[in-house]
Amino acid sequence: MSSTLAPPRRPVERRSPSRVDGAGSRHGNNRPARQLAPGDPRRRLWVTAALAMLVLVVMIARLVEMQTFSGPQMALKAERGRTVTLTLPALRGTISDADGVALATTIEARNVTADQTLVKDPRATAEVLAPLVGQSVARLQRRLTGGRRFVYIAKGITPQRWQEIKALSLAGIFSEGTSQRVYPAGDVAANIVGFVGADGRGLGGLESSMQSTLAGLPGTLAYETSSGGERIPSGASKQVDAVDGRDVRLTIDRDIQWVAQQAIAAQVRATKAESGTVVVMDPRTGDVLAMATAPTFDPNRAGSAKAVNRGNRAVSDIYEPGSTSKVMTAAAVIEEGALTPGSRLSIPPTLPRGGSVFHDHDPHGTLHLTFAGVLAKSSNIGTILAAEKIGSRTLYSYLKKFGIAEPSGLNFPGESRGLLPDLKDWSGTTFPTVAFGQGLSVNALQATSVFATIANGGVRMQPRLVAATTQADGTMEPTPPSAGVRVVSQKTARAVSDMLESVVSDEGTAPMARIPGYRVAGKTGTANRVDPACGCYRGYTASFIGFAPADAPQLVVSVVLQAPKRGHYGGRLGGPVFKKVMSFALQERAIAPTGTKPPRLRLSW
Repeated sequence: MSSTLAPPRRPVERRSPSRVDGAGSRHGNNRPARQLAPGDPRRRLWVTAALAMLVLVVMIARLVEMQTFSGPQMALKAERGRTVTLTLPALRGTISDADGVALATTIEARNVTADQTLVKDPRATAEVLAPLVGQSVARLQRRLTGGRRFVYIAKGITPQRWQEIKALSLAGIFSEGTSQRVYPAGDVAANIVGFVGADGRGLGGLESSMQSTLAGLPGTLAYETSSGGERIPSGASKQVDAVDGRDVRLTIDRDIQWVAQQAIAAQVRATKAESGTVVVMDPRTGDVLAMATAPTFDPNRAGSAKAVNRGNRAVSDIYEPGSTSKVMTAAAVIEEGALTPGSRLSIPPTLPRGGSVFHDHDPHGTLHLTFAGVLAKSSNIGTILAAEKIGSRTLYSYLKKFGIAEPSGLNFPGESRGLLPDLKDWSGTTFPTVAFGQGLSVNALQATSVFATIANGGVRMQPRLVAATTQADGTMEPTPPSAGVRVVSQKTARAVSDMLESVVSDEGTAPMARIPGYRVAGKTGTANRVDPACGCYRGYTASFIGFAPADAPQLVVSVVLQAPKRGHYGGRLGGPVFKKVMSFALQERAIAPTGTKPPRLRLSW
C-alpha cells in the first residue's frame, strides 16, 4: 500500500455579494463605478477647477463687453472730463447808412471766466482782478469761491484788457472769445437801428426785425485740457466754424438824419411838446432818407433810456392828421371830375351836418373861395362842401388807395396801421370830419407817403428802408423799389401840387416854409389830439408836410409835433423845421432850383 499523500484541497474563496457583480468580476463588466466620498481630495479638485473656469469665463465676457461696448463709452466719458467746449461767436452783421457808414457794428471782446476748484486764494485773486474788471473785491471773491468748474467773472472786456489779466498768470482764471455791439454814431438813427440785449439779440428797431439776417450762426471749439486746466497742444480738438451774420445797408442818409434830429429836438424843447418826428423821403423810389424822433436815446446805453424813447414814433404813434389830410380829399374830388382848382365855392360861417355844426379855425362871414383857395386857406367847411360832390363811398375808396389804415410795407417793430372806420360804420358826422382830417388816424410815415404820391405824379411807392443786404459770397444784393400803384392821374397830381404851392405863399397858411430860390408845395395841419391816457381830446397835433422842387419833386419832408404847449398851428411850428431840414437836404444832395415860376392860382372870386 502506498503511502503517498494527496495535495491539500484549496479552500473556496467567498466574496461579498456587493463585489460579485461589479465591473471586472469574473462574470464580465457589471461592477458599479466608484463614488467620491465628501472628503475625497479628487472631489475638491473638480470643484476648484469648475470655479476657476467660471471665473475665467466671466472675466473674458467682461473684457469683451468693455472692449466692445463700455470701453468707448468710458473713454468718451474720460475724454469729456478733460475736454473744454467753447462757443465761437458769430460776428453780427453791420448796419450802415446809404453810403456804407456804419451805424451799428460788432467788435471783438473777451469774457473772463473762472474754475473755482483751481483758484488757490479767492481773496488775493479778487484783489488783483477788481481794478481790471471794474468790480468790487467782495463781489469777485464770492464769484471765485466754491466748487463750480465754470463761472463768469466779467463780460465784454477788450482784448487788450484780457492780455493784462492773462499776464498775471492767475490760477483758475481763463477767458472765452465773444463780441460787443457798438453804435459809432451814438443816437443818430437810433430809433431806426434799434439795440441789442445783453445776450446780443436784437430788442428794438431793425436789430430786432432783421435778427435772423444779422445774427449768423455760432460755432464751437472743443479741446483737451490738463489737470491744471491748460490746453494740451497735442490733444484732440474739434472746431465748427461760426457763420457770420449778413450786413444790412439802409436808405438812410446819415447827414440828413442828423440834421433832422437836431431840428426836431430843438423845436420840441422850444414848444415844450411831448414829442416830435421828421420823415424825409424820395418820392420817386419810396426811399426813407431820414426818420427822426425826439426825444431819442443812445443805443450804447439803451438800458438807461425810457422805454417810450427807444421805439420809433414815426411808425408807432398814430394821430388825427387834420388839414394835411385835405390833400387826399382834393385829389379825389379833382380825379372824379367834380371840381377843378378854379371852381368857385361859397363858404358859409358855419355848416350843420349830422346833428353837429362845423366851422373853420377862425370865425368869418361868407367867403367866396376857389377850390384852390379852400386848400390854401385850409377851410374845413369848404372841404366838406367839396367832398359832398363825390360822396362817402368814393372818398373812402381813395383814402384806402392812399394807404390809410394799411401796412406801410416796412415791417418795422411796433408799427401801427392807423385807423379808418369801416364805411358801414360811418355816422352822420363821420363823413364831414373824415373829409377834413379828423375821425381817422395815421402815422407820420403814412402821412409822408400821401404827399410822396402826389409828388410822384399820382403813383404811390411803398416806403423802403433797406437798400441792400450782403449774400453768402459777400456781394451786396439790392432790395428793389416797389413797382408802385397809381392812385390818381398825373394830371390830377399836377393840379393838386399847384394848389399846394399856394399854401406857402403870402396868402396861404405856411409862408414860413418857403425856401428862397426853390418852388415848394406843402400843407399845414392843426388837429385836436387824442390823449391816450384818457381817450379824450386834449391838446393839439401840429404838422407841416411838403415837397421840393414843386415842379420836379425829389424830396418830401414831414414835420409832426405832439402836444406842444407854446402854440399849436402847423404852419408856425412845423414850417420852420421843414425849411431847415429841406434846405439842408436840397444842398446835401446837390438838387438845384428849377428856375421856373410857380403858377398863380386864383384863390377867391
